[in-house]
Amino acid sequence: LHFAHSSYSLHWLSKVPQGLEKNTSSVYITTSSLPSAYEAYLNQFQRDFGTFLRMRSEEMVCNGRMVLTFIGRSTLDDPLYRDCCHFWTLISESMCDLVFEGIMSASKVESLNMPFYDPSKEEVKEVIQNEGSFEINDLEIHGFDLGQSSGNNEEGGAGEKEAKCIRAVSESMLVAHFGDDIIDALFNKFAYHASQHAGCACETTVTLVVSLNRENNNFIRNCPCNLVRSTSLYVASLHHHSIHLSDENIYDEIKHLRCFFNQKLKP
Repeated sequence: LHFAHSSYSLHWLSKVPQGLEKNTSSVYITTSSLPSAYEAYLNQFQRDFGTFLRMRSEEMVCNGRMVLTFIGRSTLDDPLYRDCCHFWTLISESMCDLVFEGIMSASKVESLNMPFYDPSKEEVKEVIQNEGSFEINDLEIHGFDLGQSSGNNEEGGAGEKEAKCIRAVSESMLVAHFGDDIIDALFNKFAYHASQHAGCACETTVTLVVSLNRENNNFIRNCPCNLVRSTSLYVASLHHHSIHLSDENIYDEIKHLRCFFNQKLKP
């Protein structure tokens, strides 16, 4: 691959993190969650995102480009903080209403945790640097409107718009856990709560956009086959002529080969 793009998928985790048995008050992280809940989510994100980068690095040519877009967060001081307008907070609040009304089971709600993580800019940067296959060209934060800042607040219209957006991406998971009987009631509650919070009127979801360049640290493995064959022939010729190189000379030869490959791979 010379170019790869992932759009709004990397905030989804491969599985619900382990160790969330006490995170029963919400389907995600909130200020009432234990620090261990944050650590469990962060560790799972680090494993998943690191694996994603490593797998893509094996598919991409040297100097290949990759652009990633996914949901993140801008808060740094308190890693547990998610405001009252965060969509999982609104989902949790809506579920509590349905439990109170006897429509949903409390034990079912308490056993649900979303396989999702909204990392900070710094957490994303740390995983990329530790994995080591890519160099960061640019890492930006943008606001993504889920409908609440559209200015359409008549009859709760903005809340309904956000409810439809969140329903589109979460309904299948919720149906798998609760069944489909409660879905309409749940998102009616969601729309109501979203429209009632004054702060939601100007709320936007944070989007992280990352531009990456494939590093050359494993350049021989990832370069085109003809260049790999050229390298093999070059090394074989050294052995054929009984040329014995010191470690320092081998390092110099590798640097020359890297420069050669970089020139060959330039557009």
